[in-house]
Amino acid sequence: MLPGTSTNATVLDSATRDRTRVLLLFSLSGRLRPRGTALGALADRYDYGRFACHLMTSQDVLPVPVLDEQIAPRRLRLPHGDHGLGLASLRILVVTTPRGDATLVVDCAFAGDTTAGDLAVWLATTCFDRERIELDDRPLLQTLAAQLGRPLVLGQNVHQLVFPGGRLQRELLSADEARKAILLNEIVYRGRMPWNPATPYGASLAPHVRNHGLTLSALGRGVSVQAGWAPHVENGLVLVAVGMISALSVLQRTRLASFAMMKANEQALTDSPTEIRALISRLSAGVNELQLDLAFGVEAYVDSLLIPEMVTEAFQSSLRDALGIRDSLENSARMVERLTSVISARSAALDAELAERDDRRDRTVSGLVAAATLIALPPTLLLAFFGVNGTNVDEHRSILDVRAYGTAYALAWLPFVVLVVIGWFLLRRVSTRSGSLLPAPDDAFAPVPPPRSPSGNLRP
Repeated sequence: MLPGTSTNATVLDSATRDRTRVLLLFSLSGRLRPRGTALGALADRYDYGRFACHLMTSQDVLPVPVLDEQIAPRRLRLPHGDHGLGLASLRILVVTTPRGDATLVVDCAFAGDTTAGDLAVWLATTCFDRERIELDDRPLLQTLAAQLGRPLVLGQNVHQLVFPGGRLQRELLSADEARKAILLNEIVYRGRMPWNPATPYGASLAPHVRNHGLTLSALGRGVSVQAGWAPHVENGLVLVAVGMISALSVLQRTRLASFAMMKANEQALTDSPTEIRALISRLSAGVNELQLDLAFGVEAYVDSLLIPEMVTEAFQSSLRDALGIRDSLENSARMVERLTSVISARSAALDAELAERDDRRDRTVSGLVAAATLIALPPTLLLAFFGVNGTNVDEHRSILDVRAYGTAYALAWLPFVVLVVIGWFLLRRVSTRSGSLLPAPDDAFAPVPPPRSPSGNLRP
């Protein structure tokens, strides 16, 4: 059990919390491949209660921790101060999926009571100014990168999970609907969207809310408020959110990679078959990686198979809809599929072009062989004539004496000249013949029926 919580023995999945707990989830750009560490599986880092059996079954798919440290709260500094909210505990983790998609998890618990207004400002600071968060008077990511020995860069996606405690939890669970809506609106939108009582249920303002009596869940795209849950349920919700943030980052990377490959295909200017084959090979390898990302970096985390429990499934479904992952996944899959079709078409076009080139080369070689044979035959006959010891050959005359051997030259060359002329005439007739290469249809046009009137009768 986490500090600051007490569990109701009669309702195992609900609890009261003395201190407000906030987890900040920051996606990290690039790939951070998991390596063998002594940290073990993610299921060993937190208490997951009755969910642990599901996680042990699916641990090969789950993110794995590459960094897990308990930090003294005073070491963390925000760019605009702590806004009156002192930290009681601080834990920092870096987790990465088997595909190398990393997420930074900052687990905080506040020392005293928290108000919705102060908490909203604290959430806004840690979201919009996250690059300026410091640890030990250095940027947070620089300190963590030095410990990991790898560079870390913040990505685009942030999700903040708020587990209210103390007075804030009691107020959220017991307040009337109007007061509850005001508090949730301020926290979920980080104080950036004023509550409009005239439209309390407007789709653009009201967060997604589920009230289970002893518990309450409200979420937006960037902030989730979960009140009254037991620690193992909180940790399960955190795991779901980590998977969703990781999946969203994969979708964004897939979209950018698809556009990059499309540009590489369009801007490739080469006539070398070797270079074209190399381009097609690179594009095919890239598409294969995109398909693996979509399968094992997105689809593996967007359903309830990892933790098949109703408590987490409702949160997962709501967060997936809030982030728009389902539509993005379908669109990205179609883009990758069409990119695959383009690559296949280009490969087919290259094969056809190479086949045509080989055909032209074969025809050229055949023509050269035929021409060489045609040219070589008459001299061969003449040499055979002059080489025989016949009475018509005078050894004192030159073989170039046309007056003496004109008849022999005519008999040797005339048949081949006639053959060339006849062949040229026949080829010209074939190439200039009249008529179409395709047979004409039996009927030039199919009859078109006259339009019908609204009553169904033919118009006159």
